[in-house]
Amino acid sequence: MSDIPFNDESIPVLTEVVAETAPAPAAAPAAEAPAAEAPAGAEPAVAAPRELDDDAWRALEERIVARVLDRLQDRVELALEDQVRTSMAPVLDAVVTRLATELRDGLQVTVEQVVARAVAQELAHLRTRG
Repeated sequence: MSDIPFNDESIPVLTEVVAETAPAPAAAPAAEAPAAEAPAGAEPAVAAPRELDDDAWRALEERIVARVLDRLQDRVELALEDQVRTSMAPVLDAVVTRLATELRDGLQVTVEQVVARAVAQELAHLRTRG
């Protein structure tokens, strides 16, 4: 598996995946007072990751795992297929060589038996005629 390029730009780094899949911030509890009013037209503040509850962390983890697996699946399959093909080549060569030898030996025995039988039948035919 050392053939897999780990510096491939199409594979995201963890911070990119987290930024793209971060869940919406949890609603602030009603008991808490707002820290400060945001100016009109300002972007709402995003909850810091430590403010996420356990369910949000689990959901984030599941999305990260699914995304990384989706992106790596094709690469892993190709690498695995190549590794299997490379490791199976010598085994298949040995099997083919052995099979060819056994077929050749079996064919030789069969041809010898057929020729011996044909010669014996011809000799028997000649003896009965003469």
